[in-house]
Amino acid sequence: MNKKTRYTLLALLIVLGVYGYEHFLKNEEKAEIVSTRKEVKTNTNEFFLPTSTTGQVIHHEAFSLSYSEPHEQAEWVAYELKKTQLVNTNFKRPYFEVDDTVKTGAADWRNYKNSGYDRGHLCPAGDRSYSKVAFNETFLTSNISPQAHSFNSGIWNTLEQKVRYWASKYDGVFVVTGGVLKGAMKTIGSENVAVPNQFYKVLIDVNSGKPRMIAFLMPHENSNKPLYEFVVSVDEVEKLTGIDFFPQLDDALENKLEASSSYKDWSFN
Repeated sequence: MNKKTRYTLLALLIVLGVYGYEHFLKNEEKAEIVSTRKEVKTNTNEFFLPTSTTGQVIHHEAFSLSYSEPHEQAEWVAYELKKTQLVNTNFKRPYFEVDDTVKTGAADWRNYKNSGYDRGHLCPAGDRSYSKVAFNETFLTSNISPQAHSFNSGIWNTLEQKVRYWASKYDGVFVVTGGVLKGAMKTIGSENVAVPNQFYKVLIDVNSGKPRMIAFLMPHENSNKPLYEFVVSVDEVEKLTGIDFFPQLDDALENKLEASSSYKDWSFN
């Protein structure tokens, strides 16, 4: 083998080595992205995700969330609820599990044991019955907040059912839910999980031709009042939480929709 041939082979080996190393790094990076749930979602519209005040946003198949470490729960959980996802299945309820994708460490489910509070889903399991994986993800501790049983099974459950009704009627809605993590709050468990004094739910519908929003703000107590009495403007929820709910919308449209507390465009029948 002459010198020129040796140099050519050496150069080829170097090129192959560099390419192989870059390929290895890309695969490692891909594995890291998947393991931390930061990959781009394909089953929801990230255009409608709110801002995060905590800097810790996590994407699961069933929902996205912004985790608040000081309060040991999500400040918001967001997902698109499509009409096609409204199916009845008989998946077995799994045990609650700690969400190990939360970098700062999600609260342990044992904080709720004997606390007097339910492990209240923010994204309801009933909204994610289209897939066993998605259903099971709703039992991650990053998706729960302490809720009084009478509230969880009462007025809050009524609102969740109404959201499913709207998702069916309007061919899908985008939902953002959380507790208002501000002010003096009781805590439970060894990790001091905050008990919100209020819970909110914000919806946007863009599938019916005319974009519309509606927001609910509920005291953490059961009520026999009709749901429309809890309707507030999105601006009011933003002021309470510090969250910007739909920052990607055109500013003029966003300002108009978020300032309104009217519910006349939403069917409460």
